[in-house]
Amino acid sequence: MTLAEAVLLLVAGLGAGTVNAIAGGGSLLTFPAMLAIGMPPVAANVSNALAVAPGYGASVLGSRADLIGQGRRILRVIPTALLGALGGCLLLLNTPRRVFDLVVPFLVIGAALTLAGQTRLRALVGHPQQVSPRRATVMLHTAVFLCALYGGYFNAALGVLLVAGLALVLDETLARVSALKNLLSALIGVVTIAVYSIFGPVNWAAVAVIAPATIVGGYLGARVARRLPAAVLRTVIVAFGLTVGTVLLVRAL
Repeated sequence: MTLAEAVLLLVAGLGAGTVNAIAGGGSLLTFPAMLAIGMPPVAANVSNALAVAPGYGASVLGSRADLIGQGRRILRVIPTALLGALGGCLLLLNTPRRVFDLVVPFLVIGAALTLAGQTRLRALVGHPQQVSPRRATVMLHTAVFLCALYGGYFNAALGVLLVAGLALVLDETLARVSALKNLLSALIGVVTIAVYSIFGPVNWAAVAVIAPATIVGGYLGARVARRLPAAVLRTVIVAFGLTVGTVLLVRAL
């Protein structure tokens, strides 16, 4: 790896950590950067998953104040998140990438539109306060599992998917939803590290450069997210999600 390539990865990692903490989708920076230095797509995807995972942990520290009071909920969804992430990793290692690549852009765009139309959708599915506890639990676990499945396979815009799904089924402020998103992203990252470090074609040099940068960016981004008004935070997430989805769709086609 040349010095110029290392600098490119370092800058991409810093930006990805910041973006992941605020809106999600930071892998749109690091994944292309890895491709740009000549890494094969699958190796870049696997290495990227490992490289951005530490940044999620830093985001949790930066937003920990908004996790207060969510302890019981977190304990309930941890097994669901871990199972979904493991399933996503197995999909990547055992299925053709092309099929899922065509689906991913629509998932990301759909998530952004879901968050944008959250109020109207709640009128259709029922506001969290109006839904029975049992139905609310099923909806929460379904959203977490599907997002974790996606995150284990290809985590670009995972944050957008998580925020959209969680905001639809939880009666919480967007800041608290974003904090929970950070924690779940970190858990999914732990699974990808465990699986891909053993079975995946990891480029450890690239991971060593990007991972520390995502930690710094993740902490700073989480602090910024806590200070943004809910309307601004939602607009940023929706805009970035639509951008990520469009770019991925163009790339897939």
